[in-house]
Amino acid sequence: MSAPRENPAFIGHGSAVAALHDAATSGRLHHAWLIGGQVGVGKATVAYRFARWLLAGATDADLALPASHPTFKRVAANTHSDLLTIERRFDEKRKKMQSEIVIDTVLEVGKFLRLTPGEGGWRVVIVDGAEEMNRNAANALLKLLEEPPSRAILLLVSHAPGRLLPTLRSRCRTLNLGPLAAHDLATLLHQHAPALSSVDVARLARLSEGSIGTALTLAAEDGVAMAGLVDEALATALPPARAQAIADAVARSEDGYEVFMNLLRTGLASTTRQAARANAPSLGRAVDLWEGFGKLERDVQNLNLDKRAAIIVALSQLHGL
Repeated sequence: MSAPRENPAFIGHGSAVAALHDAATSGRLHHAWLIGGQVGVGKATVAYRFARWLLAGATDADLALPASHPTFKRVAANTHSDLLTIERRFDEKRKKMQSEIVIDTVLEVGKFLRLTPGEGGWRVVIVDGAEEMNRNAANALLKLLEEPPSRAILLLVSHAPGRLLPTLRSRCRTLNLGPLAAHDLATLLHQHAPALSSVDVARLARLSEGSIGTALTLAAEDGVAMAGLVDEALATALPPARAQAIADAVARSEDGYEVFMNLLRTGLASTTRQAARANAPSLGRAVDLWEGFGKLERDVQNLNLDKRAAIIVALSQLHGL
């Protein structure tokens, strides 16, 4: 699937597209929008789609711009002079991606907005992963939002808007993207993963909970088989030998750990909802496990811990759920 800035295809989120189009054509376009929704649901795709449309001075109600259009090509190549993207950067000194968006990156926005638009129209800033700004970076962006320049718009993309400063959120118009409908997910899966069977497409659509990004990741990592392992682990306490075999199978895949743990937490979330509806005594333990597995996943990523060992730990903790 193409990166959001290169993606001409679009399905779903009709109300979000209509809100952006109506605001722009009414002459009352707010200077900052917070586009929220779960991971992989299409938030950045919507942001780039609107940015291209605005920069090109297009009129189509669905915010479409053909891939052959010069503005589309420059946005895709990240060479449009009136578009700036803010996100985590690669740290040349440490030779790895930064863990957060830092203030030096956000200060680029102020410099960019002080420039005269290269094409005499709008200037657009997309903050992709806005929840990853550290406090200094967020405060720097807040100052810019307090005195926005004319004909400039900031699009903040975030899967965790609650992590943003309340004062930052209050200065944005919120646009929440819901999960994609099952038929939209199925259409996209058939387009981008045509080798999948209809049965697997249906299963992946359920597992991804409305996120095409998640569905495609699952498809690439044999998510249906992974889901079967998760179902087995949730259904009964596993003997140590079986837990080790599952850990070995998951660890052989490049992104297997992340996929397996996400599926495990999704399964736990479902168990938690069922326990809450039944007022079951296992509710507290299910919640604790869900939170604990989230912390375990973060620790593995941040501290470079052994993924196979982490899976065995997680599976051992499921006993007695």
